[in-house]
Amino acid sequence: MRTARPKYRTNLNKHSLDHKAINAVIGALKGPLNGNGPYGQRCQGWIERKTGTAKSFLTSSCTDALEMASLLAGLKDGDEVIMPSFTFSSTANAVVLRGAVPVFVDIRPDTLNIDETLISAAITKKTRAISPVHYAGVSCAMDKISTIAKRHKLTVIEDAAQGVGAHYRGRALGTLGDFGAFSFHDSKVITAGEGGALLISKARDIQRAEILWEKGTNRAQLIRQEVDKYTWIDVGSSFLMGEVSAALLWTQLQSAHKLISMRLRLWNAYQAAFSCLEGEGLLRRPIIPAECQHNGHIYYLLLSSNLQREALRQYLRKEGIEACFHYVPLHSSPAGKRFGRVASTMSVTNRAASTLLRLPIYPDLNDAEQERIIRCVFAFFGKVQRN
Repeated sequence: MRTARPKYRTNLNKHSLDHKAINAVIGALKGPLNGNGPYGQRCQGWIERKTGTAKSFLTSSCTDALEMASLLAGLKDGDEVIMPSFTFSSTANAVVLRGAVPVFVDIRPDTLNIDETLISAAITKKTRAISPVHYAGVSCAMDKISTIAKRHKLTVIEDAAQGVGAHYRGRALGTLGDFGAFSFHDSKVITAGEGGALLISKARDIQRAEILWEKGTNRAQLIRQEVDKYTWIDVGSSFLMGEVSAALLWTQLQSAHKLISMRLRLWNAYQAAFSCLEGEGLLRRPIIPAECQHNGHIYYLLLSSNLQREALRQYLRKEGIEACFHYVPLHSSPAGKRFGRVASTMSVTNRAASTLLRLPIYPDLNDAEQERIIRCVFAFFGKVQRN
């Protein structure tokens, strides 16, 4: 029997939709529902204009975008791809499905992103790619990672699932490698319910990406009347996002600046409020390097131990506040042990996984409710918040 999910007064995440989204979905239902329709094309155009990528393809998930990237990178049996262990399974699954091996390295203690100083030591004759993951919408050290990749002629596949609207040295996440993958899952900054996008940096990859995207056929060329019939050209799958999801996504993209600004305001309020608790050594707040412009996707606290993290989580739960830990590190998971290889100590990854606690953050979280969350955290430590 499935255990009922606890009901919270304040959930960890909540999507923000308005009448425009409802009207757009109703409008989409009146037309063709397959992918690459008018709404899908508008969304792709928006992504290309806002990020500067050469081409984008809407997908049914970020997982699909990563799988397309692995196909385009030409990964095959025995190849290796370096990535963090502190990430979602899709980062590694996209590699394993091609017969390649995910090679796990530790993360940095400040950003919880892949530790770029450990990458070179993990490279072997089998290494074909690096897959940096921008945790919480905060960029990895992409200049250093790009330098390593160029030196060793490696493909860079950015897992920018949490990075929509975030930047590194003024450049959009997802455009800093050869390929980038966005997520528009219900839990993300911009949502289509389920959805993603693949960003292509080099023009040479666009034609094949389009064929992979269209189940291995040249159907897109037929639609553009470049051929008189379409046929099977290459491997591929049904990666396209449906038109109803694209209609919802279109309304979200039009409000992207507002939605991200609202999240950042909440993120900054948390950051300011918990400064004194960090000063007393009770917890650690997120660290954002100066060169990173994040999107407020996640606000987390790092506690002193797993016992303290769990105690705070349960305390907040009793107050009706949903607070969650994040990934079980892939290197310690059953599939990670089966398919992957560990190339460094994992001390930072293990500690982050056991002590990190995410707090509610979403555009419709009002000031009074956020203040209540903050007061509860202070009360847990036996402190009174001072304004």
